[in-house]
Amino acid sequence: MKTLSWVQIFRLGLVQMALGAIVVLTTSTLNRLMVVELALPAVLPGALVALHYGIQITRPSWGFASDAGGHRTRWIIGGMAILAVGALGAAFGIMVLETALLPGLVLSILSYALIGLGVGASGTSLLALLATATSHRRRPAAATITWLMMIFGIAMTAGIAGGQLDPYSHALLMKIVGIVTGGAVLLTIVAVWGIERSVRAVREPESAPFREGLAEVWGERRARNFTLFVFLSMTAYFMQELILEPYAGIVFNFTPGQSTQLSGAQNGGVFLGMLAVGIAATGLRIGVLRSWVIVGCLGSAVSLAAISSLGSLGPGAPLVPAVVSLGFFNGMFAVAAIGSMMALAGEGRDRREGTRMGLWGAAQAVAAGFGGLMGTALVDVMRRLVTDEQAFGAVFLFEAAIFVAAALMAAQIMDRSRQSAAMVPGE
Repeated sequence: MKTLSWVQIFRLGLVQMALGAIVVLTTSTLNRLMVVELALPAVLPGALVALHYGIQITRPSWGFASDAGGHRTRWIIGGMAILAVGALGAAFGIMVLETALLPGLVLSILSYALIGLGVGASGTSLLALLATATSHRRRPAAATITWLMMIFGIAMTAGIAGGQLDPYSHALLMKIVGIVTGGAVLLTIVAVWGIERSVRAVREPESAPFREGLAEVWGERRARNFTLFVFLSMTAYFMQELILEPYAGIVFNFTPGQSTQLSGAQNGGVFLGMLAVGIAATGLRIGVLRSWVIVGCLGSAVSLAAISSLGSLGPGAPLVPAVVSLGFFNGMFAVAAIGSMMALAGEGRDRREGTRMGLWGAAQAVAAGFGGLMGTALVDVMRRLVTDEQAFGAVFLFEAAIFVAAALMAAQIMDRSRQSAAMVPGE
């Protein structure tokens, strides 16, 4: 029974890299432009990003379809094309919003809906292919490799695009987004072509109805508890996503290019954090996933407290190192959680990998939308009551508290012994 080779796993990681490259422009650059350059309420981009995450609540059905068999390649490529169209529409919406609010809102809503549809279709199909066509001993390493490549795509795109975006103009924005989206679609086609035909799923296709399969997975205590943990931790993880760049622009006077590069620096920290855990847990066999999750959550909380305290210093404060630190501990937490996710995907009833991955993907998407929307809404409310730096700082401290709660939950529900080998690809 042929499964994915390391080269094929790396090729699928290129698709994740392309996904990250497009998404970072819509959740970071366009968000900052709406809040700072267009002076719109932060809750507006928060609601748009929440919309694209909310649409991804359908991920379990796509994962279940992957369990039942099907043409995943066409969903991966088609989803990427839909994502590209949505990103181009969202960028054009910035131009329209400047002169016509209502038409700009309509275009933005449609565009972000397409973004959510594209990410859900492409991303879930890709993860399902990985979960079902990767041998058991390679699953944790495969998840780590593909996630690292996605973070690399985010950091690289944010850094390069940020460097090219100044001095800002709408025409320059459209040019950059067009290059990124077109390149992402072409890379996806080349990367994924022929892989599905060359492998077979590790298990036989799922045959039970979708609702029955989803209900059985939800009935598994470990799967249910892990779903709740994913929701809580990812709410904290994504709460700063839509307010960090506006914070840099409003409080520290960062330009659009500088704030986009700040996002790249943060994701560079994420990449390093993931790499550090991968080396420590896989190569040196130091610690277990439970410990790395807890350290990552607590370190993220401390970094957020530092970012909050820098607001009183204003321009010239060492914001970049604090943001890189946040990214580093975010990466620690994320890769350990992903390793646990891949290990747990094959537990419980057979032939449910795609459904479990879809359930956790939906929990992550809902948490991301909820966290982003809550963060922006809280900032808008607090800015009416206190100064800008105090408003943003209070929200960062609230996010830090949620990370502490997630660490406590991980200490209660995550297994101490069974996850020690989850990151080790040869076992």
